[in-house]
Amino acid sequence: MEERKSNPFKAILYICLWVIIWGTLGSLIDYPLYKNKIYLEGSIYQYLTFTVTAIISIISAKFFYKKIDL
Repeated sequence: MEERKSNPFKAILYICLWVIIWGTLGSLIDYPLYKNKIYLEGSIYQYLTFTVTAIISIISAKFFYKKIDL
């Protein structure tokens, strides 16, 4: 049996990709909430929005990492 060797460069690129996805998704959710004055900039709800999207992004990244061969 061969051990699967991980390429550190590909792993770093994969993490960077998910940080971009998280930031984009969080911003797309945050923008209409902020513009419609549902909450103010810097409020706990804005932090909560980005925290929840970060959790979703981490779970998704782990799920897809197992599915692809890096």
